[in-house]
Amino acid sequence: MVEKKLNDLRNSDEYKTLVETRKKIVKPLAISMLAVYYVYILVIAFAPEVLAKPIGDGPTTLGILVGLGIIFFSFIVTGIAVHAANTELEPLTEKLHEKFGEGE
Repeated sequence: MVEKKLNDLRNSDEYKTLVETRKKIVKPLAISMLAVYYVYILVIAFAPEVLAKPIGDGPTTLGILVGLGIIFFSFIVTGIAVHAANTELEPLTEKLHEKFGEGE
């Protein structure tokens, strides 16, 4: 009984829409976050002098600002993911719960 319900769920158009929508949201965000981190690490590995340049007369370097920028970027990516989950994925999930029940 449970196996049939699970197969019905997996074969439903609503479930396929949910999976495709999730992929459209998650993949670009994950790729952009990984790209930013890897570029930062590659610059540190192969051209550290770029990030070692001081800004102004103080001890702050470009690397510190770029690092803070990466942290800020990760907050933005997280916010986009949460917004997409709340506005796009959650309604699709609720439709599935209505159609197939919640763990019955």
